[in-house]
Amino acid sequence: MAEKKKLRIQDLAKIREKTKSLMTIREGKGRARVTVHMGTCGIAAGARDIMDALLDEIAKAKVQDVIVTTSGCAGLCNKEPMATVELKNKPPVKYGDLTAEKMRKIFAQHVLHGKMVTEFVLAVGSETMY
Repeated sequence: MAEKKKLRIQDLAKIREKTKSLMTIREGKGRARVTVHMGTCGIAAGARDIMDALLDEIAKAKVQDVIVTTSGCAGLCNKEPMATVELKNKPPVKYGDLTAEKMRKIFAQHVLHGKMVTEFVLAVGSETMY
């Protein structure tokens, strides 16, 4: 079995720099925003592979209107790695139990063509606390 690389602070800095140009799009100008949940549990579950697959697909498609962000734990550690896709005027969609291949499919179908990949969906809409 291949040993997984451990994510270090320097790695996060590299990921940030790699995605910086994608994150500079002003609010409302992008086609979509994809948030990869990279809390400790997400990183341990493979969020780095999810981010790498997403960035690879964005580069292959040569799109510049997809905003990529990261967040901490989303509270569903047993469903990590997770990502949330937000399209204009649509509710956010949280995907879980991701692999690089699942992320590639989500990018191709949901981000590029607006078709939710229901087989990987955990939740649709925003959580609200009162």
